[in-house]
Order: sequence, then C-alpha cells, then structure tokens
Amino acid sequence: MRIHILKYLLTIAVLWPAVLLFAVKAQAEVFEKTLGNGLKVIVKEDHRAPVIVQQIWYRAGSMDENIGVTGIAHVLEHMMFKGTKNVPVGQFSKRISAAGGRENAFTSNDYTAYFQQLHKSKLPLAMQLESDRMRNLHLTETEFSKEIKVVMEERRMRTDDEPHALMNEKLMAVAFQEHPYRTPVIGWMNDLQTLSVNDAKTWYKNWYVPNNATLVVAGDVKASEVFALAQRFYGGIPARSLPARKHFNEPPQLGVKRIVVKAPAQLPQLVMAYHAPSLRDPEKDWQPYALQILAGILDGNASARLNKTLVREKQLASDVGAEYDATSRGPSLFMLEGTPSEGKSVAEIEEGLREQIAILKRDGVNEDELKRAKAQVTASEVYKLDSLFYQAMQIGQMESMGLSYKTIPLILKKLQAVTAQQVQDVAREFLQDDQLTIAVLEPQPLSGKPKQMNKGTSHAH
Repeated sequence: MRIHILKYLLTIAVLWPAVLLFAVKAQAEVFEKTLGNGLKVIVKEDHRAPVIVQQIWYRAGSMDENIGVTGIAHVLEHMMFKGTKNVPVGQFSKRISAAGGRENAFTSNDYTAYFQQLHKSKLPLAMQLESDRMRNLHLTETEFSKEIKVVMEERRMRTDDEPHALMNEKLMAVAFQEHPYRTPVIGWMNDLQTLSVNDAKTWYKNWYVPNNATLVVAGDVKASEVFALAQRFYGGIPARSLPARKHFNEPPQLGVKRIVVKAPAQLPQLVMAYHAPSLRDPEKDWQPYALQILAGILDGNASARLNKTLVREKQLASDVGAEYDATSRGPSLFMLEGTPSEGKSVAEIEEGLREQIAILKRDGVNEDELKRAKAQVTASEVYKLDSLFYQAMQIGQMESMGLSYKTIPLILKKLQAVTAQQVQDVAREFLQDDQLTIAVLEPQPLSGKPKQMNKGTSHAH
C-alpha cells in the first residue's frame, strides 16, 4: 500500500502545474462580503452534492485569556449549547439533528468555531439558530454549575489521566516562558474550580460579536443567496468595541530546558521542541515553508529519514516523527518525538535524533527527498479540497490566523519553490540547543480501571 501511495505522491509532483491550476480555480469559486456590522461572510460554492456546511469562527481562543481564568474560552464553547431566550436548553442540537444534520464545536489557542452540516434547504435554520446564540445566549448559574463539572471531568480524562497529553501540556508550559501558549486550552484545574458564570458572561460579551467573527458557508449554494440570508439573520446584530489584544514577545532562551513527567504509562516517550517562526507574510516569508518541507523530509512515510534510519535500520525506536505548524497567531515549535524500542532508552532516542539533525545540517538534503516532501505536502492540500467540511475549515482557519484564504495558491506555489539549500539553512538556524526544550515521559505503574466520562455536553477539540 505504501508503494502505491508513494507512486501517487510522485505523480502529483509531476502534475504540479495542474494541481496549482486546480487550487486557483477552487479559489475563484469563493466569494466574500463584509456586512455593516463587521461580520465577514465567505462563500465557497461546491455543487457536487445538495449539502452545505456553515461555520462561524470567533477570533478568540485560550491565548486571549487572562491569568486566573484559563479555560474560559473552552467553557464558553460548552455553554453555547445551553439555550437562549428563544431556544431552550438542548434544543439547538435536537433541531439540527431533526433536520438530518450534524453539529459540533472546537476551541484552540487561537480561535473558537462552531459548525453545522446539513441539506442545503436547511441553511436558513442553521443561520437562525447560530445567529440567535451570537446575540441572545442565556447564561445561568444552574447550567454553568453543571457544565463546569463536565469540563473538569473532561480535563481528568483527556489530560490528567492521559500520559502523552499530560507530557505535552507540561512541555508547552516550559517551552514558552511568557506567551500564553504556555497555558492549556482546557485550562488549569485550579482555575476551572474557581471560574464563575460571570467569567463566562464577560468572555461572551467581549468576543462574541460580529466584528470579531467570520462566517463561512460551503456547498451547493449561490453566493448572492447566502449573502442575503446572512444579512437577514446576522445583519441586525450590533458591533461592539473589542478589548485590546496583548502582544507577547517570547524572551530569548539561554540553553536547553528539560522536564521529566512521571505518569502511569506503558512506554516512555521523548519530545524535542525547538522554537520556530510561524507564517506572517505569505509573500515575503520563506523560512516557514522550508521548515514545513524539512518536517516532510524527516517524517511522512516509511522512506522518510527518521523512520528509515531510527526504526528500520538501527531499531532504536518503535515510532518516530516530526511536526511543524506554520499557521498560528503566535510563535510555533518544530517538534521531534520518539518512542524507544524494547531494550532501548530515551537517551538513545535523543542521541539518534541529534545525530540525524547533525547529518542534515552538515550534508543537506538530496533532490529525491525534496521532491517526495513537496509531493506529500501537495497531496495533503488536494485531499482537503475533496472534502466540503475541510474546504470551509481551511478558509476559516486562514482568516482566523490573519492570513487570507486568497493566499492558499500562493502558499502552495511557495512550498514547491523551496530549495535544498533553504531546508539546510533553517535546520542550521532553528534546530539549536538555545531553542530547545526536551520532555521525557517516565512511565509509572498502571493501576485501576479506565474511567468513564460523566454525561454532559460533548464537543470536538
């Protein structure tokens, strides 16, 4: 199967001009309009099936929280399903389900988003319900007290009792000294225990306004009709002044940071996180593109460097990987991780990863590796275009990060233009000890039965 995938990736590389033309054509089917209250409405026409996706993106995530109220962005996401003056508790989801649709929400460091996917004839229903809770959310002490317990149990299940999530949380808290990326999206438990319904009301009032939101509709629609519906349902919601956003400059790191996390687990794990830039100017920036290709060269499939060398040849690791995300409102991290094979240690994994980085810095990369990584990146973009939901998701994410969806073809073009020298240059510049935080998961004995999460509002994250 891997051979067939590789052939497909190489085919995409050969057909790159056609892929770029397809991406440009896809963007030509996107239309936008900003309402008088500041709500940006973006429509992606896709007439393959009589289905639509509506997504509303608020440019407010955990990075906008204040000390002492961490987790409030995610808690408010839960509370958005707890009723308005017009729609009783639980009826939002029931009405979407009765219309044959599905809905959910997710919170990140950078944004909070809500979506519905259903038949195109039900778009007015989705807009009516979504615009209603933008304006009329009814936050009560009773519902807040119930839901905060659900969130705390979610934290226990997904972080406190999940060793790899716990390690990543502690890693972020150490890697970032000042930037709010150091706090978890779900919040610290001691903050969750003291949050109040008034904190939720303040967050809702501050950020859930049309001039801080982007509405994305994708599917079997006409842009002019969507704009008219958006004006009808959202146009009357007044804009409000937004709180001043804080700007954080992460201070320089002075040497390697290390953390050991002890938690019940079956296997140890090592994560090496290097500070790296995120994409700010798609036209002028080049380093984020080179870092993305570098991640593809190190990881991606069985023929990538880390898997080939550390898993198959030296058998130091049972699993290795590299990860880098260029799109975020704040700074990024270039991550390397590995799980040692039986009889091997995390120290040997670290040594093996460092050796591969040293070789790359010294010798660079060859053209075959470069082509494979570029083909892999291109393939992932093609897969996104095949999904109605992810077409909308890509637009919403780009807009929420301050990067226009119109730059997507440019980004693809820039990725294909990355040179072997640029990949070597970013490895030398950013994969240094003064940029590095290392986290080690030290397994503790497993005990007890798996816990079951309490019933309550359940959302994707």
